[in-house]
Amino acid sequence: MQLIIFGSPGVGKGTQAKILSEKLQIPHISTGDILRQSVKDQTEAGKKAEKIMNRGELVPDDVMIDIIKDRLNKPDSKKGFILDGFPRTVIQAEALDNLLNELKLNNISIVNLTADENEIIKRLNRRRACKNCGKIFTLEQISGLKKCPSCKEENSFYLRDDDKEDVIRNRLAVFKSSTMPVIQYYQNKGKVITIDGIGSINEINDSILKSLRN
Repeated sequence: MQLIIFGSPGVGKGTQAKILSEKLQIPHISTGDILRQSVKDQTEAGKKAEKIMNRGELVPDDVMIDIIKDRLNKPDSKKGFILDGFPRTVIQAEALDNLLNELKLNNISIVNLTADENEIIKRLNRRRACKNCGKIFTLEQISGLKKCPSCKEENSFYLRDDDKEDVIRNRLAVFKSSTMPVIQYYQNKGKVITIDGIGSINEINDSILKSLRN
């Protein structure tokens, strides 16, 4: 099974991708992770990306496609994969389509997790991170606690800038302007499975799996 998973900040996309990866026994391919790994491994595409990043520039689409191609050609991707973080623009989506056609992968499912904007803001605004270990918790999880459940550091919880309301609203605006046209691109091809991202983690995961089987 080959999946591309979309979702706005705070909708739980990363969590669902990890669970699906475990249940379906296919790799969760985060483009940020494979970019860093490609640079570390010094692949041809990784060397190009490293030079570009060292100049403080964004890695261009053609280099990212080469890195994704390298990753999809690895043995663990043969029975499927979950692609997370790419494509982010329509141009990238078109380039990815060409790559998938080249690799003869023509049965891709697109999963789009959605949630009400106010619910996302409320959800993210109720998260706290540990200054010491970086783990993230909800207010409910740390209610009454003075020590981090993970590293036991005292008085270490704080609200990250990324989880402040004004920053969240800006992140959502960027998502709408850049990623929503990509989702529309796939909707025009009749490929998108839309899943309500509000509910328990297990309920949402069950909905995704049920939709993929239909």
